[in-house]
Amino acid sequence: MMKGGKSSAIKLAEKCKNILASNWQGSLNTIKADAQGSKEEIYSSKVKYFVKKGKPYIWVPEKELHNVNTIVDERGSFAVSSPFPGPLVQILKSIRKLPARVALVGDIVRLEDEKANSAAESLRETVLAYQRAVTESSYSVSGILSSPEVNSTSRIENMQDLFQGNDQYSVYRFNISSCMYIDAKGGTHEVNLEDMEKSKVDPLSPFLTSLIDGINRSETRRRALVLFCIAFLNENAKDAFLLSADRKGFEVLGKVLGSLNEDGSREYQWKELRFTFKDEARDLEIFCQHLLQMEEEALKSISHSAGI
Repeated sequence: MMKGGKSSAIKLAEKCKNILASNWQGSLNTIKADAQGSKEEIYSSKVKYFVKKGKPYIWVPEKELHNVNTIVDERGSFAVSSPFPGPLVQILKSIRKLPARVALVGDIVRLEDEKANSAAESLRETVLAYQRAVTESSYSVSGILSSPEVNSTSRIENMQDLFQGNDQYSVYRFNISSCMYIDAKGGTHEVNLEDMEKSKVDPLSPFLTSLIDGINRSETRRRALVLFCIAFLNENAKDAFLLSADRKGFEVLGKVLGSLNEDGSREYQWKELRFTFKDEARDLEIFCQHLLQMEEEALKSISHSAGI
């Protein structure tokens, strides 16, 4: 387990909050129960959730064993990964890269009808707010977020199913007692719950899954990422995917020419690259404007280098 200074602790807390805000599903683990009580064996399954005031509210299908297990023992854990939609999944598997994850431990409290209805109403408001933001956005932004392929992986589309579908659910509040951030290399970092409360969710997090998928499914937008690698980082890239984004910048997984081998040859390899904005993007519209400005600068830079 790793620990850092106060600044790094706050950053870890922000990362945890952003992961929770950008996804809609996680792995819920409860202790199996029978007529004699808890058997100390773990039952796990994927469930959908959303976050309200820093706490996950979890929708568990009626037939799931979690509903029985939590009657006997409310203790449980909940793990959520950074979203890696679409074509990113297979590439990350091929280079053995794991998504960053949040692991929560705490009590899983079933909500009675009134509180469950209140949680469902908050979920509906979250979905409507997202839809309004997309509707009111510019053509370039809505084009990224609203393509048919992206809708199938959209956080909001999946959350909407919770109150528009025919399935029956029990609603739970997850009361967090401890939080762990697990990085891409498997390193674990304990996160102080007070830091979690103080930290704020990045404004791009609710849109992140659709943003990543929308850009990565577009050949034109991915060509722009390749230009960024060449013009701004002097990396000889032939392909690139958006890996993550936040108000301060974004990370790209670029296929770049590696260093010389002993026989003098060079091979292309996947490499994580970070681009930082001069000015923070306080919303999705500004983020996309920054990308357009970067594309113009990259084209000018490459044209100048080529003497065009």
